[in-house]
Amino acid sequence: MSNDRVGIIGIGQSAFTARRDDASYPDLVREAVVMAMNDAQATFDDVQAVVYSLSPDAMVGIGNAERCGVDAVGARNKRFLRINTGGSTGISSVAAAYYHVASGACDVVLTAGADKVGECGDSQTVLNKIWDPTYERQLPLGTINMLGMSAVRYMEAYGMTEQDMALVTVKNRRQAALNPKAHLRKVVTIDDVLASRYIAWPVKLLDCCPQSSGGGAMVLASERFIKQRKLDAVWITGLAHCSETYWLGDRMGNNPTADHADAFALGHSFQRAYKMAGITDPGRQVQVAELYAPFSNTEYHAIDAAGLCKPGESVAMLREGQFELGGRLPVNPSGGTLCTNAIAVTAMIRVTEVALQVWGRAGGHQVPGAKVGIASGNGGDHQFFGTMVVEA
Repeated sequence: MSNDRVGIIGIGQSAFTARRDDASYPDLVREAVVMAMNDAQATFDDVQAVVYSLSPDAMVGIGNAERCGVDAVGARNKRFLRINTGGSTGISSVAAAYYHVASGACDVVLTAGADKVGECGDSQTVLNKIWDPTYERQLPLGTINMLGMSAVRYMEAYGMTEQDMALVTVKNRRQAALNPKAHLRKVVTIDDVLASRYIAWPVKLLDCCPQSSGGGAMVLASERFIKQRKLDAVWITGLAHCSETYWLGDRMGNNPTADHADAFALGHSFQRAYKMAGITDPGRQVQVAELYAPFSNTEYHAIDAAGLCKPGESVAMLREGQFELGGRLPVNPSGGTLCTNAIAVTAMIRVTEVALQVWGRAGGHQVPGAKVGIASGNGGDHQFFGTMVVEA
C-alpha cells in the first residue's frame, strides 16, 4: 500500500570546513546521523532502510567505499542502497529515500553521507576524468572551464558581466557569514572577487566553490508514522530529475534547445517537480530557493531554470537585490554551494537548508515567513539534475 505524503522529520549537518583531521570518513557520516536521529526523535529500530549518499570512490580513496559506511549509519541487517550521480548525489539520495516511503515499502528511511574533498589529493584530477576520453578530455575539458564556457555563452546571450558574477559571490558570502555550518564565511567585496586570479576566463578564484569536509543526514517518514508519533515535520510535495546528453558538444552550437548558456534539463526537472506540487507560478508561490550553483555564473541560469524569472532577467533582478536576504525571493540564504561543497552531500544540504527555512529553524539566515521552498542539484558535467519542493 502506498503512503500519501512523505515528511522530513530529522536533519543533521556538520559544520563544514576545509579539513577534518579529527574524524575519519565513517566518523563524519556518523556525526551527521546522530544529529538527524536525535532531531527526529527516532531510534535505529525505527529505520527500515538507509540510502547512502556517496561521491566517486576516487574522492574517498577506498574502492566501493559504501562498505565502510554501513556500520556508521546503523544499516546492518537493513535495506541499503548507495547513490552516486556526481554533484547531484545528495538530492538523488533524498529522492531515493522518498521513493522508499512513498511506495509504502518503508515508514522511516535514513539518508546520509559525507565527504573530505580537500583531503582527497586533487579533486579536479578526479573530476577531469569524467569526460569522453577520445573527443573531449584532450581539450582539456574540466568542470571549471566547462562552466567557464557556459559563462561566456550567458554573457553573450544576456549581458552578464564579470561584475555581475562577483555580485553573486558577495551576496552568498554575506549570507554564509550568518550560517555557522557554512565553510567560507568571510565577507568579500566586488573588488576582492575581481582581483582574484583567473581559473578559466571569466571564472576567477572567488567565483569558485571550495573543497569542503563534512557530513549530512536526513530522516524521512510516512504521514502515518508522523501522525502516530505526533511528530513535527515538513513535507516533500514535488520532486523530479532530468538528464542531459553525455556529449558537451551536443549542448552547444545552433541547437535552440541546448544552448550551453542555459540549463534546459534543470528547467525540465523543475517543471516536473512543480507539476507534482501543484505550483503554477513559482516566481510568486516560492518564498526561498537553495539552488546548486558551484560557480557564481551558474546561479543566474539556475534562477532562470527554476522559473523565478524569464531567461536572462535574473541579472538585473540580482543587481536590484531581489534574490538576497531581505529581498523579494532569497536565493541561497545559507551561502549555497559557492560557500560549502562536500560533494557527496552538497545537494542534500540544499534540501536540508530549504527544509529548515520552511520549518522556521534556519536561525540567523532565516527568511521570514517562508512556507514553500525549492532545492536543486547538478551532477556530472552538468548532465544530471534533481529538483525538490518542500512545504511547511
